[in-house]
Amino acid sequence: MLINFKEQLDKLNQVRTGKIKEGLKLNCPSLDEHIRFKRNNFNVILGHANVGKTTVILYLMLLYTLRHNIRWLVYSSENEAYSLIRKLCEYICCEPINKINKVKLDKSAEYVDSHFKFVNVDKLYSYKDLLDLAENIKKAWDYDGLLVDPYNSLIKDKEVLKGINSHEYDYQATSEIRLFCKKNNVTVWLNTHAATEALRKKHGKGDYYEGHPIPPMASDVEGGGKFVNRADDFFVIHRYIQHPTEWMYSMIHTRKIKDTDTGSRPTPIDNPIRLRSIINNVGFEIDGKNLIKDKPSEKKELPF
Repeated sequence: MLINFKEQLDKLNQVRTGKIKEGLKLNCPSLDEHIRFKRNNFNVILGHANVGKTTVILYLMLLYTLRHNIRWLVYSSENEAYSLIRKLCEYICCEPINKINKVKLDKSAEYVDSHFKFVNVDKLYSYKDLLDLAENIKKAWDYDGLLVDPYNSLIKDKEVLKGINSHEYDYQATSEIRLFCKKNNVTVWLNTHAATEALRKKHGKGDYYEGHPIPPMASDVEGGGKFVNRADDFFVIHRYIQHPTEWMYSMIHTRKIKDTDTGSRPTPIDNPIRLRSIINNVGFEIDGKNLIKDKPSEKKELPF
């Protein structure tokens, strides 16, 4: 089947006249310049183990939810659902769970439940199983974004694996995830781990981060460069967890933006987005502001 040429020409004219719809912003220049929520996008997120990728991802998800009413389906096989719900409630209340009173907890939990649904991980899923489930849930509960956390926790589909190697399998999986995005008008955030070899790469002598693991490049993802090839946007989350002063900063490197016409661009290689963890790990500050607590006047108020 051929494309509808008129539709493509209409999009071209939108670009020409500056009317193309941009990705959703958070009214934070440091974030908006390099990250946007874009409908139908397939985004890959990479990082070393134990740097707090899921924590940062959940925070970004909540920011888009609070500002734009984005709803999420979450598959997180390495985290108990209650721990994810706890983290979201702590972000909303800007307090640790043992300081949140019962009324605030109930209201924040109700808000989380109305915007986040969590897949029960009492069984193993292949990417096909998960996409089938996600498509069925979409019919019953219309969500905007799907988090898959992490990719390497999905089992291999034996039928798909017949006659192809792991490299071809990953290409097929990522291609089908892209098609799922377009077909269902859903943005997928796929969390991935860096290969072991990437962890051995250290900052050189004389560097401020001398001896610490460097942020992985896009090609360092387990399985290789196919993931950045198939992704619309590609992000790296890194934290110097053993550095004496920088351990509280989570850094986001935007490695690829496929469509810059809809907003955002890659970060300079040595100047990532820096998120400073708030005391008790109940959120982040960006440019000295907590985007949930320090709400600018035009930002929507919290729903309670």
